[in-house]
Amino acid sequence: MTGPDSGPVGETGPGDWGAWPDRPEPGPARTGRRGGRKRRGAPEGGPGSGARDAGGGPFPDGPVEGSPADQGPAADPQAVARAICLRLLTMAPRTRAQLAEALRRREVPEDAAEAVLERFSEVGLIDDEAFAAAWVSSRHTGRGLARRALASELRHRGVDEDTVKEAVEQLDPEQEAETARRLVARKLRATRGLEPAVRTRRLAGMLARKGYGPGLAFRVIREVLESEEADDPVVPDDPDLPFA
Repeated sequence: MTGPDSGPVGETGPGDWGAWPDRPEPGPARTGRRGGRKRRGAPEGGPGSGARDAGGGPFPDGPVEGSPADQGPAADPQAVARAICLRLLTMAPRTRAQLAEALRRREVPEDAAEAVLERFSEVGLIDDEAFAAAWVSSRHTGRGLARRALASELRHRGVDEDTVKEAVEQLDPEQEAETARRLVARKLRATRGLEPAVRTRRLAGMLARKGYGPGLAFRVIREVLESEEADDPVVPDDPDLPFA
């Protein structure tokens, strides 16, 4: 729980709850409306008085005005930036641009954000080249995406053009064509019974959505359809013709 002026969770800032005002010196006991004795030394509404804030908690919503906690220094912007970056990197790999955008949304000062991003890059916590290479390998193997789609995804994540080009070039053209063949073969059964033109259009649309160009797509589709016909020849209807 933090007060309205406190920094992020885990940061030491003016929202710390340990600095309440000094207790007043014990005074004469006071009598309540029914003659009961009130606790001595507990300020009205302070800790131990039994008062609760509007949210139902045992403490006020922030440090008492004028207390040492209320007058403490603001959270260090670089410490805030480090905490944000480490939390995001723990959840999933991120590019430098993605982390910079997260810091901007949290209104971290630009100089503090740049200093932290530079330091993280130096120690290898941010590595756009490794991110791009792993992205290409994973998304091609798992989703069958072609180089064009992979490049678009990397650009969307802020990877610079040279790094994008280097990453997608690791995907061999023949490997890309073989993946396209597997995708078409997998979808082929669902298109059986349709007109050849309809089958071709649906298969080509599937490959286009995964980033395959029309030249490669139609070549692969033609090869797979011809292979299907060779593996499943049409049986003649005339019973007088002998079977092969």
